[in-house]
Amino acid sequence: MSTAIAHPPEGEDVVLRDVQPDTSRLVIEDEAAEGVGRRGPFRPGRLVPARARMQVRGLSRMFRVVDGLVFAGVTAAAVSIARPSPDVFAPLVLGALALLPALYLLEAYTFHRRETLGRQALRVSAAFGVVGLVVLLGVLIFGHGRIDAALLAGWGGALALATAVLHVAWWRAVDHGRRDGRLTPNVVVVGATVNAERFIRGALATGDVNVLGVFDDRADRAPPQVLGVPVLGDTNALIGHRIMPYVDRVIIAVTSTAQARVGQLVERLEVLPNPVSLFVDLNREERRNASLAHFVDLSGATTDARRALVKRMQDLVIGSLGLLAAAPVMLLVALAIKLDSPGPVFFRQRRHGFNNEAILVWKFRSMRHEAADAKAARQVTVDDDRVTKVGKFIRKTSLDELPQLFNVLRGEMSMVGPRPHAIGMKSGDVESEKLVARYAHRHRMKPGVTGWAAINGSRGPVDTAELVQERVALDVEYIERQSFWLDLYIIAMTIPCLLGDRSAVR
Repeated sequence: MSTAIAHPPEGEDVVLRDVQPDTSRLVIEDEAAEGVGRRGPFRPGRLVPARARMQVRGLSRMFRVVDGLVFAGVTAAAVSIARPSPDVFAPLVLGALALLPALYLLEAYTFHRRETLGRQALRVSAAFGVVGLVVLLGVLIFGHGRIDAALLAGWGGALALATAVLHVAWWRAVDHGRRDGRLTPNVVVVGATVNAERFIRGALATGDVNVLGVFDDRADRAPPQVLGVPVLGDTNALIGHRIMPYVDRVIIAVTSTAQARVGQLVERLEVLPNPVSLFVDLNREERRNASLAHFVDLSGATTDARRALVKRMQDLVIGSLGLLAAAPVMLLVALAIKLDSPGPVFFRQRRHGFNNEAILVWKFRSMRHEAADAKAARQVTVDDDRVTKVGKFIRKTSLDELPQLFNVLRGEMSMVGPRPHAIGMKSGDVESEKLVARYAHRHRMKPGVTGWAAINGSRGPVDTAELVQERVALDVEYIERQSFWLDLYIIAMTIPCLLGDRSAVR
């Protein structure tokens, strides 16, 4: 079976369409795969980049914070209006404090897949049952049996209404996120094997991941489908496949005891920025209690949702402040460009982003419009005749990079990371990515406006194999060391390094 990807304008999600499959070959199917359609049982109608993927766990933390603030606000309002005596105030506070833990313990923040809104309502109702018992206990202990029925009814009604509204909103947000592909990881499987069947069958049962496709080097023996999931080609096809920027993980499903084959696959797939994991064989007893996450990580950057969230918040805060501070300078640069040479103020170029995603990076135009080089086939040299007078100044001072703050706010770039290179950029007569085996490793993190390489002298063109190797080595070192404080250090050192680096060609 083959699947075509219709590429929309840059920045939009990918929309998939079907292509008539080859029905001359045997299809591996079972009851779970029947009637799933030619795109497979998992494939969403729209794919979003891996960088835009969120986790339910992270969302539920945010939901709990909002719930806690609302519960405190409702209780404070009730106390402020009614001004209850201490023997009534204590049960009220105990009830409010009990609601959040009760919701958590009853898994109201877990949002189990395929669970209905009615089931979520039952969990919330059970939590209010716990709150009622706590309030009753508080009345007996602190209120000596005396109760302000009107106050408790008003407070309880307001709290129940607020909780109901919030949890309907939370449930719908999670459900929409899953349908939209933002809350369910996408994976591809290497090896049309029995283990692949086991993994896909487990995914069908739980819905924890979307299996977008299967790849197998034994094309002559591989079926067109594995439990309804299409076989899309061999590992060479996987490495260059357009679907890979939307894949969160590559799962090797060959037998783990076949060490030579596993080693060959890992070596071949190491060029990918996507994490690669091995699906571990289980014996029959282990299989009964196995979760879908029985993997061993083999290569790729480990996923740390908390670190990613902190980095994103850092980008939003510093990027917003930077844009406000730079706005007057950007207006002056735009005016100077317009007066200096004909053509648009901005230059947009397709560059590699996270997981090799193609993104449009914004810059101030520094070259003559008719000499623009979108693919960086010829990198800038000293006294390059394509660069305008204003262009020389803004390139020397890196003012041409300021519009990339918009890319940061859009989530396509980060304030700190490997610098984004143009797709197809050449060093001499050879594409840069072909000069270093680990070139794609620099795409295991969002590209940055500045970076570790920039403050360590690797700034400007990389027109030789040695310069490419140096840039990649520094970028990989940053990815391995990345932290909140290192990012702040790099941001703080960027301007002094730029001012002191007058010899760099840009």
